[in-house]
Amino acid sequence: MRVAIYGAGAMGTVLGAFITKNGGKVDLITRNKEHVAVLREGGAHITGTVDFTVPVSALLPEEMEGRYDIIFLMTKQRHNAEILDFLLPFLSDGGVVCTTQNGLPEPSVAEVVGEERCCGCAVSWGATFVGRGEAKLTTRPDGLEFALGTLYKNTGKLAAVASVLSLMGRVRTESNFIGARWSKLAINCAFSGLSAISGLTYGQICDDKYARKVAQAILNECFCVARACGIRPGRVQGHDVAKILGYRTALKRRISYALIPVAMKKHRALVSGMYYDLKAGRVCETDLVNGVVSRYGARVCAPARLNELVQEIAHEIERGERKIMPENIKEFEKYI
Repeated sequence: MRVAIYGAGAMGTVLGAFITKNGGKVDLITRNKEHVAVLREGGAHITGTVDFTVPVSALLPEEMEGRYDIIFLMTKQRHNAEILDFLLPFLSDGGVVCTTQNGLPEPSVAEVVGEERCCGCAVSWGATFVGRGEAKLTTRPDGLEFALGTLYKNTGKLAAVASVLSLMGRVRTESNFIGARWSKLAINCAFSGLSAISGLTYGQICDDKYARKVAQAILNECFCVARACGIRPGRVQGHDVAKILGYRTALKRRISYALIPVAMKKHRALVSGMYYDLKAGRVCETDLVNGVVSRYGARVCAPARLNELVQEIAHEIERGERKIMPENIKEFEKYI
C-alpha cells in the first residue's frame, strides 16, 4: 500500500514518525517548507513523553506523485473542500481518506471523495508542534489509542487502515462510530474549548476547582444533547465516559467531579490546538467542535448554551475584543 499523511504538523509528524519507526512506509506531506527540509535532513524528532528521532519521507504538496491507497487527513477542517479537491487525483480508485480531524468531519470529506472512500478516526492522544522537524507528544505512551470506523457502508476498507495505525498504538474498530466520535467530541468541547479561551493545560483545568466544574458541565451538556438525538456515546480507552462523567443526580454529579482528574491523567500536559490558533491571531475551529453540539442541540430543542458560550468567547478573542486568560472561564457562572 502507498500511504500518506496530509498535514504533517504536530499530530501528523508524530503519527508518521511512529509508523516509520515501527516498520511502515508513509509520506509526510506539509506546506511548511522549513519543516520538510529539516525532516529530510535530520528526520522527525519526537519529544515530550518520548524521545526518539527517525528518518522519514517528507514532501511538499507540489511534489506529490502517483496515487495513494490511504491518505490520513490531518489538516484544519475549515479547508476540507479545497484540500480534498487537490487530493482527489492522488487517491487510488479503491483508496480511502481517513480523517483524524476533531468534531464530526466525515460528511464534509464524503461530499468530495464519496462515501465509499471516506472513513474516520477519533484520536485519543495529543501533540504540540515545535517546528524544524520536531513535534512534542503530550500524552503518555500508554494512552496512544485510535477509535476507527465509518458512518457509511464501506467497512471493508477499515482493516487496511487499522493495520497502519496499529504501528503506533491500539486500534479499536467501532461499529458505533458516531458514538465514538461523540465521546471524543465531548472531551474536546470541554477541555479543548476551555483551554483555548483560557490558555490553561488540561491538567490545570482539572486542578482548578471552578474550571473543573465548568468542564464537567460542558461534558454533561454534550451527553444530554447526544441522548436527545438518539446517539449512544462510545467508550474512550475502554471507559464509558458518558456513564462515568455524565450525571442526572446530585450524587452522580459529585462522583463525576471527583473522577475527572483521574480520567484526564494521561493528558495533563495537553494544550488545545485552538489555543495556538487564537494566540497567533487566526480563526480557530470552535464552530467545528463546540458548534457541532450547538447545532445538534438546536435540531432537537435541547439548547447547548455552554458550548455556545465557548464559541462566543472564542470569536470575541478572534476579533480582538477579549484576551486569552483564565478569567474567561468566570463567564460561565450565570449558567452553572
